[in-house]
Amino acid sequence: MKQIFAIITLVATLMFTTSCEDFLTEPVRGQQNLDTYFQSIEECESYMVGCYQALTYGGWWQINTVWLLSEMCSDDAWMGNTTQSQSDYISLAHYQGNGASNGPISNFWQYRYKGILRCNIAIDRIATVDTQDTETRDRLVAEARFLRGFYYFELVRNFGGVPLMTSYVLPEEVEGVTRATAEEVYAFIEADLQAAAEILPQRSAAVVGHATRGAALGLLGKVYLYQEKWQEAHDVLQTVINEGEYQLLPEFGQVWDLEYDNSVESLFEIQYEYDAVQAVGGSLATVTGARNGPGDGWSWCQPTANLEQAYIDAGDTERLRWTIIKAGCTEIAGEDQFETFVENNSTVSNAQELIEQYGWDENCYIIDPAQHKSARIIRKYFLPLADRPEIYNTDKSPLNHRLLRYADVLLMYAEVCNELGDDAAARDALNQVRARVDLAPVTSSGWDLRNAIRLERRLELAFEQNRLYDIRRWTDQNDQKVIANLLGPTGTFVRWNLDEATRDPMEWANQGEASDKGISFDVNRDLVFPIPLYEITMSNGSIEQNPGWN
Repeated sequence: MKQIFAIITLVATLMFTTSCEDFLTEPVRGQQNLDTYFQSIEECESYMVGCYQALTYGGWWQINTVWLLSEMCSDDAWMGNTTQSQSDYISLAHYQGNGASNGPISNFWQYRYKGILRCNIAIDRIATVDTQDTETRDRLVAEARFLRGFYYFELVRNFGGVPLMTSYVLPEEVEGVTRATAEEVYAFIEADLQAAAEILPQRSAAVVGHATRGAALGLLGKVYLYQEKWQEAHDVLQTVINEGEYQLLPEFGQVWDLEYDNSVESLFEIQYEYDAVQAVGGSLATVTGARNGPGDGWSWCQPTANLEQAYIDAGDTERLRWTIIKAGCTEIAGEDQFETFVENNSTVSNAQELIEQYGWDENCYIIDPAQHKSARIIRKYFLPLADRPEIYNTDKSPLNHRLLRYADVLLMYAEVCNELGDDAAARDALNQVRARVDLAPVTSSGWDLRNAIRLERRLELAFEQNRLYDIRRWTDQNDQKVIANLLGPTGTFVRWNLDEATRDPMEWANQGEASDKGISFDVNRDLVFPIPLYEITMSNGSIEQNPGWN
């Protein structure tokens, strides 16, 4: 509430400051005024840059931390860093039940609402611009509605129902605001995405990096999927497929390759470009990189041995090598200068001891198990040395971040077809994804097919901000939440990590992060994150906390 109020107050101050003194009524030079700004299409286009910039706000701490946190809360990732304070993540990643004051979710809430405010202003003001170029004007409004729908989707899938700010309002109009229901928020998102899809151009006619019809429809399909609106999801996802604007890249290793930014598989991604002077770029390559590797990574969000085993059990060697880099490896997929990583082993004080302990090759790459819970890092975010800028640290990666891609569309379509009883269509979509990585086609039906689709989503989309939300929404044949089967005292993921027969030696040896992550999961509390405590406090009770959080 404080942040919603503060954000609106800031803009209101810029718009409505007045004075009775003549010299104070002079416009402030170098500062734009919203009442006089939207006078041309060029100004509207410039304003929209800020709406897109709100996707991450250009830093690592506003949005990226919760994207990583969502992975840490699942069976795919540990917090990972065991040499620095874990206070940003541990309360939620380890389900301690006291995360209402968690910094990352507080920032996430604040900056998602800042993005919504920017979009609200764009929608309100650009729509009224007097111009002969109505096509561009209407497209810009549609882009803002797409982005607003995405920002609200990020809020509702993390927090449940949230306050619906649907237009630019004055501060006094916000006081006493309450949370809309999740159903109301989803309905608002649907309306935004439906309206956007009617106006936005196809990928083939769009400006690179801008929202497209396919992006709006693909996201709308996911919004329907999350609500179990199977027929609606089927119809809109089928439209994306039938319109033929997207296809799978030939090789899985191309999907997260810098050379394939904005590829034919991509429905929507965040645009990054390295600039040494402006200090812009992506941050995830550094935030998740190895602490003792070239580039000084921060080692947050490390793949679990459990995820690695899922690839091994599926015989999925191709996606494994492009998803996880593991200590002791003798190559890194796509890295032509592997010898530099081997040379870097000299920075690990007990390198020879580790090589002997784990039976590694002398010319392997060591990710120091003493500093990394799993001694594994994410390959998808990894930037090969040849692609790294000269200055390589936070916010310096030129690799775009993929938010929605065609493989996800196919797997969502497979899921809804299975739910609707059309297993033949479900298998066809599923097997298109499997064929790319040379896995045998699935021939099963019913629940066996459903479980195969669910596994495929884990293997194909790891670290693309899907896993937590999938296991939260899925139920098993006994109508129990899948996440409750994985976590909690008897959860299969928890037991796998504690059982001497299955636990990973490197993970078990490093208890700087406890191996019982998820043991205190509570299904009555942990299907959503808590509303940030400051919102509860500053609303004077009008915004209520999610059940079970204090």
